[in-house]
Amino acid sequence: METLKDISTLDDIKQMVNSFYGNVRKDDLIGPIFNDKLQDRWEPHLQKMYGFWQTILFDVRAYSGTPFPPHKQLPVDKTHFDRWIAIFNSTIDSQFAGPITEEAKMRATNMAFMFSHKIEYFRNAENELRNSSGKS
Repeated sequence: METLKDISTLDDIKQMVNSFYGNVRKDDLIGPIFNDKLQDRWEPHLQKMYGFWQTILFDVRAYSGTPFPPHKQLPVDKTHFDRWIAIFNSTIDSQFAGPITEEAKMRATNMAFMFSHKIEYFRNAENELRNSSGKS
């Protein structure tokens, strides 16, 4: 069995991102959501993700922006984020191993947890607002 190397270069990040989103696009649960949202804009999304992961893992200022707002209105819940994490971890584990790989998995898990909770929070707040505005 060959020994897997850790994520250590931009090319590694590109490989990780490309293979991960390749698997996402084929997934029956989250693939349609991503494909519907991104349509023919996959290439700019992938470029943005390379910069995002470079910034997160290598402390290189390759990404600026706020990752949460584009996800806020997606028709997703905890089930979708759990699938996203499962695909992320299995994709990355099949290609890499080491401390930076573990850091990537931890960061992805934390991000999914936070996004899931924030989306739930905003949905609940909007529902309460809708429900209370109909009453006098």
